[in-house]
Amino acid sequence: MERRTVQAFGPATLAVTLPAAWTSEYDVTKGDEVMLQGGSRGMLKVLSKAAQQPATEAIIHPEILDAAAVKRALIAQYVLGRRVIQVKTRKDEPLENTTITAVYDAEPQLMGLGVIEEAPGRITIRCSVDPDDFTLTDLLERLESTGRTMRDEAVRAFTHGTPDLAQRVLNRERQANKIFLLLLRFIVIAHRDPTQTDALGVDDEGALIGYRSTSKNLELTADNALTIAEFALDTENPGQNVDDTTLQHIQAFTEQVHEITEQGVQCVVAPEYEQALDVRRKFAQIEDRETEILTAIDELPNEDLLRVHEVLVHLRKTAEEAARNAEIGMNLTLTGESPYTTIS
Repeated sequence: MERRTVQAFGPATLAVTLPAAWTSEYDVTKGDEVMLQGGSRGMLKVLSKAAQQPATEAIIHPEILDAAAVKRALIAQYVLGRRVIQVKTRKDEPLENTTITAVYDAEPQLMGLGVIEEAPGRITIRCSVDPDDFTLTDLLERLESTGRTMRDEAVRAFTHGTPDLAQRVLNRERQANKIFLLLLRFIVIAHRDPTQTDALGVDDEGALIGYRSTSKNLELTADNALTIAEFALDTENPGQNVDDTTLQHIQAFTEQVHEITEQGVQCVVAPEYEQALDVRRKFAQIEDRETEILTAIDELPNEDLLRVHEVLVHLRKTAEEAARNAEIGMNLTLTGESPYTTIS
């Protein structure tokens, strides 16, 4: 970090010089335009043309990659914010069938991605989703809502023996994964291209770390619902030997988990310290609910008891993720001036 002295140019203009090493590295010369962006805590960012126009195209060369690696590379470039991605051999030789299949397998998993050109030696894919289309907080709420719906359907599929509901959960999991990857894409874009933060509704770039952790927690809660749905599909009627009282307890536990997962993400979307404390209190009240329900069961075949236990374990894990989100929100409330902290 270098210190620079602010100088006066005329009665109303202040100026500061740019470091020679920085101008040389980013090819900034006399007459070039730079962009100034105000930040939090008195920061002012100077953006060169390179920062204003980050790399938006990538080429994946599949010659030494297997199909799974091509798919991973495509998803990685999508998350990195590339607008156009080509899968192309270096010598423009025809693509392997496994490579083409990998591309078309990845395409429906990524929101806004579509093939725009295909030739024997290359496939060109373009992403049509812009930061202006969503805010990060909107996507966090959508991911939480999708996970909550999955969890509700998964538990009802288990307690009522309805495989159709379990199948819905499997279908919704793909949507949850799409939202999660889109969140990662926009978080990376906001980090690499500060000009996009306003479009994404980001007031403080420091919040991006919290958004990244929250999105992962929400993705894990969707995975927990998926696991419960898979238990429901394992048997024709998984809850048939479980007494009605236990099934009612499982449903009531699910409703409590719904409440704190929704409230937990709100702690991040609109940080309030008291709300975060409330989530922690509610989590403490249900932290041992899994054990209480299992202890109250009189008799149950071991296989059925194991299934009930696994459902309760994944509900508790979901509640833990909600408590972690509340802690992230709590931390966000304490980063700046607030009734709890004075910054000087």
